[in-house]
Amino acid sequence: MPRSQIYHEKQTRQLCALHALNNLFQGAESFSKAELDDICINLSPDTWVNPHRSVLGLGNYDINVIMTALELRNYQTVWFDKRKDPDCIDLDAIVGFILNIPSDYRFGVVTLPLRRRHWIAVRRIGTVYYNLDSKLRQPELVGNENDLVGFLRDQLSDPEQQRELFLVVKQATNGNENTSQSWLKESHNKHC
Repeated sequence: MPRSQIYHEKQTRQLCALHALNNLFQGAESFSKAELDDICINLSPDTWVNPHRSVLGLGNYDINVIMTALELRNYQTVWFDKRKDPDCIDLDAIVGFILNIPSDYRFGVVTLPLRRRHWIAVRRIGTVYYNLDSKLRQPELVGNENDLVGFLRDQLSDPEQQRELFLVVKQATNGNENTSQSWLKESHNKHC
């Protein structure tokens, strides 16, 4: 698929979580800021300052908001232990990936000595994977499955970077099925 046909929201304000969700599901109407704000209120209804978003309400949503938004669409997030090798992931069981990475705080062209977190989506479109980071000018081709595993290893390899990886999977429709392990390759089930 040509990159021009891939849906890619660009970064505005502190809405990277919203952009990551919409980029993951390839549509502007997948999620809205109002919906994520409602989730924040429902998660902490009796607080004056909501701990799940920025104080000014401009975004900067935390993982609880992302997880709840996905659950409302019958998806689940699974935290991936970065001590494990991403090669143990059954890529056919994954809808996509959400990475949380450190990001510099910029005010215009000046970089301030503050660190904040940034959400990005990675998913397969057609037969290849793309990095759909909203800070990129356009989707970035990651490549095939082997390229994706290498990309994920690189993202998680530096302990100083404090990056986190979340797998997005469909929720089980059968109450007996265990989705917490459905993302593992059969051959890695005991070793991963």
